[in-house]
Amino acid sequence: MQMDESVNVFGEKLGICGVDPITGFYRDGACNTCKDDFGSHTVCIETSKDFLDYSKSKGNDLSTPVPAFNFKGLNPGDSWCVCAGRWLEAEKKRYGAKTASAKYPYKSFGNCAYGAS
Repeated sequence: MQMDESVNVFGEKLGICGVDPITGFYRDGACNTCKDDFGSHTVCIETSKDFLDYSKSKGNDLSTPVPAFNFKGLNPGDSWCVCAGRWLEAEKKRYGAKTASAKYPYKSFGNCAYGAS
């Protein structure tokens, strides 16, 4: 899988979204993507209980540990790269989570991919 050149809305290199737990399609801490990332994991959020519950209700349980994949599960407040479509869906239903720009206003979408395929 070849990583796309991921940049933020300002055309700058992506910043780190989260490293504890490590996030990203490539598990590199950033919301990098590629053509094989069918979910487009390009939105960096601060998880909330509402978002985690909503995601679980849609079949994507992000809060339950999965030791076989070295995944300890997410807790409210963790930073995580999520699918753009799921984030928008949750936001429209009022289960959204803060994006990186809301969590870190001075970074202003510095952690969210732009123009990703």
